[in-house]
Parts: sequence; C-alpha cells; structure tokens
Amino acid sequence: MSQHEPPSIDLNDLRYEPLAGRPSKVKLADLGRPVGPDATIADWLDALPDQLAAREIKRLRDAIVRAHTQGRTVVAALGGHVIKTGCAPYLVDWIGRGILNGLALNGSAAIHDLELAIAGLTSEDVGPRLMAGTFGFARETSDLFATACGRAAEGACGLGAALGDVILEHGGPGLESSLLVAARRRAIPLTVHVAVGTDIVHMTPRLDGGSLGKATLDDFRILCGVVAGMAGGVWLNIGSAVVLPEVFLKTVAVARNLGRSLDGLTTANLDFDQKYRGLLNVLRRPGAEGVALTGHHELMIPLLHAAVAAALGGRSSERTGA
Repeated sequence: MSQHEPPSIDLNDLRYEPLAGRPSKVKLADLGRPVGPDATIADWLDALPDQLAAREIKRLRDAIVRAHTQGRTVVAALGGHVIKTGCAPYLVDWIGRGILNGLALNGSAAIHDLELAIAGLTSEDVGPRLMAGTFGFARETSDLFATACGRAAEGACGLGAALGDVILEHGGPGLESSLLVAARRRAIPLTVHVAVGTDIVHMTPRLDGGSLGKATLDDFRILCGVVAGMAGGVWLNIGSAVVLPEVFLKTVAVARNLGRSLDGLTTANLDFDQKYRGLLNVLRRPGAEGVALTGHHELMIPLLHAAVAAALGGRSSERTGA
C-alpha cells in the first residue's frame, strides 16, 4: 500500500440499529395540530408544536402564572422599542390585574411613555430631523423630565415615581396607556435607569446633572431591594440589549452579597435577536432558570399576555396573600 493511500474499510462492517429504538428529538406527539375558526386562545396554544419557541413561551407562561398565584414578584424591564411598537397596554393590564408588580425602564422607554401620555404621540424620524437641527427638542418632553429629576432629587423618591407624578399632574390623552401612570396608581416599584448622554432630554440646559444622577441612583437602590426579594419570581427583560441587563446583573450582585436567596427565579430575555448581555447577564450568570424568546415585540408580547390570561382563566386577578 502506498504511503499516501488511505486505509481501506469495509462498509459491510457498519453497525445499524432499529429506528424505533433510536433516541429521537421529535415524536408524533410533538407535532402541531391545526385548529378550527372557533378555537379559543387556550386551544390554539395547546395545539402548538411541542418544540423550541412554542415550548419556551409555555414555560415562561407557567412561570408567570406560578409566581402570580404564589404571591411572588414579577418585574418587567423595558427598552424604548417596547413602547414604540404599541405594547404598553398589555403590560398596563398586567399591572392593573396585579400580575406585574415591578417595572424598570431605561431612559428611552420612559421618554416614549411620557410623550404618549401627555400628547398621544411619540417617536421622531431621526434622520431628516437630525439634518434639520430639530431632532430631540420637544419642549414639553425636556421640561417635564427636568422637573421630575429636580423633584426626585429633592424628595429622594426616585426618578420613576417623580416622572409618574409629573405626568399625572400635567395630564394628557394617553394616561390610560401609560406604564408610568399605571405603576404610580398601583403603587408598585417603578424605576428609571439612565445612561447620561443617551437620551434627548439630556440636551436641555434646564436639566441638572446632579439631580439626574441622584434620581436614577436612588432608583437603582430601590431596584436592588426589589431583586433581593425575587426568589420564586420572574424577571422579564424585554427590548433592552445593554443598559438593563447590566443594571440587573448589579442588582443580583447586591442580593448575593447580602446573602439573599434567589432560588426559583426565572429570567427571560425577549427581543428581536439574542445579544451578548441579554444572554449572559439575564439568562446565564444570575444562576436562574432562563428563557430566551426571539421575535417582534408587537407579536410576542400580545401572545404572552394572551397565554397568561388563558392560563389564569377566571382566577382572582389579585396576588395570593396581597
């Protein structure tokens, strides 16, 4: 045999096994079942394939329902695109029903929520307005945000609470769709986490940097207290790829340092795609049970809302023991 000639093999020596005994990932019971026009949302969910995202959304649904019925904490941490895609009303409903009992927003989400509340509109066409020198200079948005920062710093109430109160005092056509308003009315923890220089409201000369820093730092400390009590609860990171996953990781660090148990915590990352910080800081590093759901907010959030509603059925909307 030549030095470079490969060794010969006899394919007749290959070993086979019966297909029925081979470990397989997909079985007939896992297949989806088409439903008719009269099917309920519960029927539709039950008929989904028992695979991948369909299995994961049911797992997240069950975690939320379990946390709600056992009186555990469910927190939603939101990026601005959640508001811009029209999904706030689903979370407002959860707040009203006592399912969602903590809310953390980045600066963008807070601004879009504020604008929809006071004016019924939000979101600019950035490119053309940037070139025209007009991007980010809506008077009411900047003035109210600066007012809230000053009030939060003076009263040590946190930026989220101050923003909610300022919006309620100002009024507007979108109060019933505002997460800031719903959280203040329900008196649940409401925090806003700002990265300086990232939001349009940072451009106004009315904004005091010391007030902004104190207001958002107070909110971070409020959130640390919330996360320290989240054993058996659910943390939903929706549409924030950087700021809120980093904030969450630090709150977990505080909880662990204080010796608080986070046993039974479920974390979820819902976004258009799964980024580094969401995967590591939300799903893996905290040591929780992680659920990743990838898709458009305007589809995934209504679907998750409907899944929870169907699972709870006629049960009380109040948390057990609340």
